[in-house]
Amino acid sequence: MSTEPSTPLTSTTESSAADEAPAAAVTGPPADAAPTASAPPPRTRWAAIVWGACFAAIAWFGIWMLSSRARQGDVADWLAALTPGTITAFLLLFVGVLVLITGAVGLIRRGQRRRSPAR
Repeated sequence: MSTEPSTPLTSTTESSAADEAPAAAVTGPPADAAPTASAPPPRTRWAAIVWGACFAAIAWFGIWMLSSRARQGDVADWLAALTPGTITAFLLLFVGVLVLITGAVGLIRRGQRRRSPAR
């Protein structure tokens, strides 16, 4: 007599049918099916491209400025020499650049909406 617990055995046909069930349940259009003509083409997100380019340029400039000991010293000296009037002018310049970029992105978006077909 065997002391091992008995386990029910499943047939290979049952396990293969269970394995194929999820694959058979997935249905969809054939891979070579063409999209319908009524679907509008996807829009390019120009705001993300413009802002990404601005942030990439700022990051590149910061890395370039701080990658050399000589430039690090020059930046430290320049920051120490700033006056309150200069800081205010730079803040206003910064806000103006943000407004300029936002306006340019708005103009690009407006032009893109005018070219797109009416929904």
